[in-house]
Amino acid sequence: MITTITSGLGFYNLSILLNAFVEERSFPVSLTSAATATFFVSAGVAGVLVGRLIDRFDPRWPLICAAVLGAACLYAVGYLREAWQLFLFHIVFGFAYGAVNLVPMTTLLTRWFNVKRAIALSLASTGFSIGGILISPFVALSIERGGLGAAGPWMAALFCIGIVSVVLIAVRASPETMGLSPDGGVRAGDTEMSPVVSLVTYAEAKRSAYFISLSISYLFILGAQVGAIAHLYRLANVRNGVETAALALAGLASASLIGRLAGGWIVLKMEVRTFSLLLMAIQGIALFVLAFADQRIAILAAVVLFGVTIGNSLIMQPLLLAEKYGTLEYGRIYSMSQLIGTIGVAGGPLMIGLIYDWAGSYVLPFVAMALASFAGFFVLWFGVRR
Repeated sequence: MITTITSGLGFYNLSILLNAFVEERSFPVSLTSAATATFFVSAGVAGVLVGRLIDRFDPRWPLICAAVLGAACLYAVGYLREAWQLFLFHIVFGFAYGAVNLVPMTTLLTRWFNVKRAIALSLASTGFSIGGILISPFVALSIERGGLGAAGPWMAALFCIGIVSVVLIAVRASPETMGLSPDGGVRAGDTEMSPVVSLVTYAEAKRSAYFISLSISYLFILGAQVGAIAHLYRLANVRNGVETAALALAGLASASLIGRLAGGWIVLKMEVRTFSLLLMAIQGIALFVLAFADQRIAILAAVVLFGVTIGNSLIMQPLLLAEKYGTLEYGRIYSMSQLIGTIGVAGGPLMIGLIYDWAGSYVLPFVAMALASFAGFFVLWFGVRR
């Protein structure tokens, strides 16, 4: 539920908001792209801070505070008129998004699941896709019909009420707080043993070649991915109209959902690193096709291929880290790896915007994102060995 709301009103919504800020507020594409980049920088910083907090304290209170902050930002979206307000919105909303999204979700799940961690992450992350399917199209329609001012209040209410209620009802810090062990099946003190995993400190992990190579690889992969997603709605809209753009977002989210569910099963049969490399190669091919596609069928086919990789790429990074370093200080380890990746995540939308303003089309920007995907592939191939 939490990931459904954060993706529908955050991650997938950025592409819709970017188009609205350009069309309704007449901000330049490059300026709006730069503001979008600050969203991801702020989210990365928030992830590091929250990662440390939830390693030490009850995670529910940071999540609740982030939900209230994010709701306030969404409520104010209709009042944005100046460039500084555009940047302030993205910075603050990005911080709220980062504090309630990937880092707390993956950290809590790795505490609760060892044996079925891949399946747990896969199922929980289906919310990222469901949000794009169920929420984002309604945001796009609401903005198309009534503008940003009409969409802001209901987006804010959904973000706050939806997240806070789930946190209070369902979120708990760890299985130990309920007398259980990971996977929820054995009470603390029972003789049955849970799977043995390595327990590496943050100080040890951050100096390892594995950590550095993995983080750089996902810097390229997630940078290309997020950059493409941020501009996907506008690309489809410019080339084939608003109907194709809406279908592209829904298709992206649907393919991501199917890919996540399939990926959770595949990693039980295939080495995580091998599957990660396969996803990176597919992403590069899909973005290269999107660079040149201008007919509806071609755009949607490339979007579906791209969508299959999205959710799984987000799952593979935390899986690779948990598999290597265990859960002792996982929150800090993953949040720092994610912060390194934020350089790419923030740079992707900005690079596409700058190249677009220079070239006048989305061909060269998406070719650049395809090349970045292949760069991530080779860094993982040569830098991360079992």
